[in-house]
Amino acid sequence: MKIVDDYFGCDVFGPEAMQKYLPHSVYKIMMDVMENGKELPASIADIVANAMKDWATQKGATHFTHWFQPMTGITAEKHDAFINPAGPNNVISEFRGKELIKGEPDASSFPSGGLRATFEARGYTAWDPTSYAFVKDKTLYIPTLFCSFDGSSLDKKTGLLRSIDALNAAGVRLFNLMGFDTKKVNVTVGPEQEYFLIDEKWYKERMDLMVTGRTLFGCPPVKGQELDDHYFGNITQRVKAFMEEVDEELWKLGVYAKTEHKEVAPCQFELAPVYSSLNYASDQNQLTMEVLRKVAHHHGLVCLLHEKPFDGINGSGKHDNWSISDDKGENILEPGDSPEDNIRFLTVLAAIIKGVDEYQDLLRLSVATAGNDHRLGANEAPPAIISIYLGEELTAILQAIASGKEYVDHINTKLELGVSSLPQISKDTTDRNRTSPFAFTGNKFEFRMLGSELNISCPNTILNTIVAEEFTQFADVLEKSDSKHRTEDIIALIRKSLNEHERIIYSGNGYSEEWRQEALRRGLLEFKTAADAIPHYTEPKNLALFEKHNVYSDSELHARESILLMNYYQLIHIESKTMAYMLRKQILPAVFEYEAELATIMQTKKEAGIQASLEAKVLKKINEPLTTLDKQLDELETMNQKDFTDPHQASRYAADELLPLMNAVRASTDTIEENMPKKAWPIPDYNDILFQSVE
Repeated sequence: MKIVDDYFGCDVFGPEAMQKYLPHSVYKIMMDVMENGKELPASIADIVANAMKDWATQKGATHFTHWFQPMTGITAEKHDAFINPAGPNNVISEFRGKELIKGEPDASSFPSGGLRATFEARGYTAWDPTSYAFVKDKTLYIPTLFCSFDGSSLDKKTGLLRSIDALNAAGVRLFNLMGFDTKKVNVTVGPEQEYFLIDEKWYKERMDLMVTGRTLFGCPPVKGQELDDHYFGNITQRVKAFMEEVDEELWKLGVYAKTEHKEVAPCQFELAPVYSSLNYASDQNQLTMEVLRKVAHHHGLVCLLHEKPFDGINGSGKHDNWSISDDKGENILEPGDSPEDNIRFLTVLAAIIKGVDEYQDLLRLSVATAGNDHRLGANEAPPAIISIYLGEELTAILQAIASGKEYVDHINTKLELGVSSLPQISKDTTDRNRTSPFAFTGNKFEFRMLGSELNISCPNTILNTIVAEEFTQFADVLEKSDSKHRTEDIIALIRKSLNEHERIIYSGNGYSEEWRQEALRRGLLEFKTAADAIPHYTEPKNLALFEKHNVYSDSELHARESILLMNYYQLIHIESKTMAYMLRKQILPAVFEYEAELATIMQTKKEAGIQASLEAKVLKKINEPLTTLDKQLDELETMNQKDFTDPHQASRYAADELLPLMNAVRASTDTIEENMPKKAWPIPDYNDILFQSVE
């Protein structure tokens, strides 16, 4: 039996492997680079590269790749063998520092949003030494950044690292002004990953699942999730075997996969890791999704990561548990044991509340995708309106501070506004509000709006930058403060922020229509679709924010907006074309065949003098929606021919015209399916997929 302790992280070029393969002096430099963000000296590049190659080849690696995250949202890789010619019939395994530090993949076919022309094919990958290299499938994977010839960011990772630096700089400055000896602020994240598992045979018979990741047609199953009997239910042997292999693969790669269970919907599951530094967490979540998909095939299954594979069944999200800590390892979002610690905690809380209110648009667009639109606001995931949940006790404390009134808790402990009399705040002061998009859960914020397939870099880049801005604003105020009155000034700053931004705090049912109406009265933003949200990327205040903190330039931000809008249109356009194809090639021929069969039966009965009223009734139920569908399909195919070059026009067309028609086409088709016999329906139905896969 394998013991996890013996092989955890064995495929990662981490501290243990570095210590073994690097000279001690080089090892110390590398750890300083990784832990403190120091610049890597060029003089050690060859030494590190050679050590990395020796370690990787001993693990069976024959190739290396610069592993990067282009704006497609997934990862990319180009493999090169270690071998180099050493004579007519000889080769030598070699890996040099310049190959480690920089690569030159063809960038012409990656989205750039206008940052480079198609004929300008050159792009560069640059080693990210703050994230560990690893071996997978006989290849050494080197995490890298991806940029254009002029240095513009073409990836998800560059902005993330810049935002981490911005938050660190702002946090160190603020906390030192408050009297804390802080040398570094770390961002940690634990992304909970939801997914579906279905049998591979059903998947291969559904073109919509294969092409788009979701079902474009399908009547509700006879049983869904209404009995609440799937959540945390018993895990079948087939799924357990899958999970065991997933865990082993992830543990070898140093991923702290810890919790796994059934989720709410049939065939739906969740995997949750222990939190880790944000850069690692981002890389490891991409690996997790890849491993889930790969291992599923080993068990005759398919892992669906689309946000909404089945209509009427809960979709899948990815809860982003975000927190910050200092260089002493103290979680800054955990209430402390002393009044001094609690004033820092409350200051950070006030800054986050202020930032979330001022930049609601950015947080909403950070999770905006075509797939996620089907979840948000559908009473299964948070609404499309941003709000913060803090829990009853914490909300009451903040309200007392904001109003300058006395706070009395459940054991009659008074809270006055001087730091010396701030009481201890319970370390488990909140319940879990599953309907809140941004909930404080005791020592972290749980951003619950992310879709299951989303690369977590974008929401965390935005969250980091927002908080960096608020820390900077707070520090600007405190720098002008007299040190003798620093405490009073901090409390005044907290009070001002809470009074001006209390509208963003909400502890009730985020699914209710009452909250939606109340939120709109409060002036909160509601962007129902990605097409509504994404154009806010380049609003003047947002451009200023990202440029101020050196996260994105004006051109990089405009490029991201264009890429996301065009991607939204393209995904929906592909769905629309797939829908038309399935109707013409599969569904309509099957319907015509069954109608002909019914007509033959009716004619036979008529000739025998027997009434065929039942057959006539069924035929009518099929033919009425079929007549409607015929017109809808013609219109859909015409609309599919339209072409766009402007991303804004394209996204609006998809949201306002294509999607409504697609929904109407589906409704007509699903009505026909309801009246067709199972053997005549040409594709697996929901009952097949959800109850003959893994249950």
